[in-house]
Amino acid sequence: MEVPMDPLFLAWSYFRRRKFQPCSDICSKLLEDSPYDQEPDSSSHISEAAWSLKTRALTEMVYIDEVEVDQEGIAEMMLDEISIAQVARPGTSLRRPETSHGGGPTPAIRPMTQSGRPITGFVRPSTQSGRPGTMEQAIKTPRTAHTARPVTGASGRFVRLGTASMLTNPEGPFINLSRLNLAKYAQKPNLSKTLFEYIFHHENDVKNALDLAALATENAQFKDWWWKVQLGKCYYRLGLHRESEKQFRSALNHQEVVDTYLYLAKVYQRLDQPITALNLFKQGLDHFPGEVTLLTGIARIHEEMNNITSATEYYKDVLKQDNTHVEAIACIGSNHFYTDQPEIALRFYRRLLQMGVYNCQLYNNLGLCCFYAQQYDMTLSSFERALALVANDEEQADVWYNIGHVAVGIGDLTLAYQCFKLALAFNNDHAEAYNNLAVLELRKGHIEQSKAFLQTAASIAPHMYEPHFNYSTLSDKIGDLQSSYTAAQRSEDAFPEHVDTQQILKHLRQHFAVL
Repeated sequence: MEVPMDPLFLAWSYFRRRKFQPCSDICSKLLEDSPYDQEPDSSSHISEAAWSLKTRALTEMVYIDEVEVDQEGIAEMMLDEISIAQVARPGTSLRRPETSHGGGPTPAIRPMTQSGRPITGFVRPSTQSGRPGTMEQAIKTPRTAHTARPVTGASGRFVRLGTASMLTNPEGPFINLSRLNLAKYAQKPNLSKTLFEYIFHHENDVKNALDLAALATENAQFKDWWWKVQLGKCYYRLGLHRESEKQFRSALNHQEVVDTYLYLAKVYQRLDQPITALNLFKQGLDHFPGEVTLLTGIARIHEEMNNITSATEYYKDVLKQDNTHVEAIACIGSNHFYTDQPEIALRFYRRLLQMGVYNCQLYNNLGLCCFYAQQYDMTLSSFERALALVANDEEQADVWYNIGHVAVGIGDLTLAYQCFKLALAFNNDHAEAYNNLAVLELRKGHIEQSKAFLQTAASIAPHMYEPHFNYSTLSDKIGDLQSSYTAAQRSEDAFPEHVDTQQILKHLRQHFAVL
């Protein structure tokens, strides 16, 4: 005769194995069997435990780590009320990384995003594109890796208010927030924490979560660091960054926790205070020496401020602590590739392969490294694998664009032309492909077609200097000096140190002076 397992213990076992749906179902059945005990203030401890466990299971289904995921929406960028100095001092602003003065590569060596920040070796929130200069540009700019729509204040990050409960509980929400007596729950530490996480992550109701956190903090006599961190998260989500900073600082005074340092650094980065964030990370490293997340945070800030040399040093420190850290390996590999060391970059990307990273981007990078390291036998097979692993049209366009570069390198311009055309077929906003097609059209003598491609590239990516410079050179050759001068000025704005642009401008100014 079999002895059945206690259902609550079975639900707990499912929860520990991250099988949240079966856990939630068992808890629902337990609560249905004693419906009058569903309110946690009842005498039944079983129903109280089941209620708490189901709340945690539903939260885990939609949980997003607040430390990592963060993207600025159009409203935060364009209608920014907290910016004070329009012209930041050199090396003190994430929004103007071109003012940084620390070993940053030029756009001639490493491609830039539209904010003037070099393209990173690893896709993170905020690295997809920079801060757009105009509202029109902001609306055109895709803000996430998966959607072409610009992100609003919450669409890229969080579940919309109330929709998670429809997904996890089709018959209706598990907890009716409007009828909750938050003051009563705030007095029960065992229940209030799970309830807060449910409201904050599952229901995305920041206002009610903030009310509960405030009551619970008061109930704990303002001594519980956990509740202060939750208050800080609520204030941050509501855009009240200074109040958020106060709560995180207060939490750190009670208890030194790595996550609190990360949350507080995120606040300073949103306030565009990278130097304060760096000092905070270093303060955290005094308490937690060798902590990987803090070292990674420092490296990211240096990278975003165009200080690639320091970023690489910190990524190397990360690898000393954790030699399987994908982001550090990818960023160091990317840096070696852009500093003319493709053989060393190849070793880092091979390390990622050994670790089991198997995707289109990695094979794409391997193909380029093999080509520039003159290992031609491996180049095309890497690109073939990359094409077999593509997940969307943007990736397909990037692979074909890189194959086009290989074709240019071996002198097969017909193949290059077809590859760039294929890149545009998959992604018709690919400015680099337009630019290179324009150069190939010019070699064939198709001047009007070349001009059209260059104008398209310049309108899609005004932060790139190549289309402006090429258009300036072309206009100069055909005698359109005014257009040439305008394009050269735009090229100079995008890349002030570009010598060829300076020479064209000098030549045109002399010509205009004679007139």
